[in-house]
Amino acid sequence: MPHPLSTLGIAHTAISLIPLVAGVYAFARFRAIEPATRSGRLYLAGLALSVLTSFGLSSTGGFNPGHALGILALLAVGGALVAPRLGFLGQARPYLAMLGLSFSFFLLLVPGINETLSRLPPAHPLASGPDSPLVRGVLLAWLVLFVAGYALQALALRARPRAEGTN
Repeated sequence: MPHPLSTLGIAHTAISLIPLVAGVYAFARFRAIEPATRSGRLYLAGLALSVLTSFGLSSTGGFNPGHALGILALLAVGGALVAPRLGFLGQARPYLAMLGLSFSFFLLLVPGINETLSRLPPAHPLASGPDSPLVRGVLLAWLVLFVAGYALQALALRARPRAEGTN
């Protein structure tokens, strides 16, 4: 096995599946991660735990790009949770909130894609690391899927009937 997982690595991987499954469920069921739903709360808690456990892991021996992406994902979630309360954003508030949560999901999978392709199958991993053409190609496809997915989310949000006469 070229890259054995530590006990923390195994725990982090298991914890990281929580926001992955909750996020996929939320997108399938609600077309977005909705913090007020059970799947949304599970996503947020799982993401926070996933990022926190990642700080105990590093193949480079210190702070790495995966840690930076985790912090960025938490900042995106923070912005998404605050955006609806910021009146000066006007009609952009729900779009920015949705973008922040969707972007956090996108970021969650960036290191996951690299790690999965660089570790599986154990005897002969599909990729050698983040610079591998396969990893780069899958990440490009993931980026295209994110952009298209967010565009569809924004169109669906725009099509929702607006509450009239509410203050």
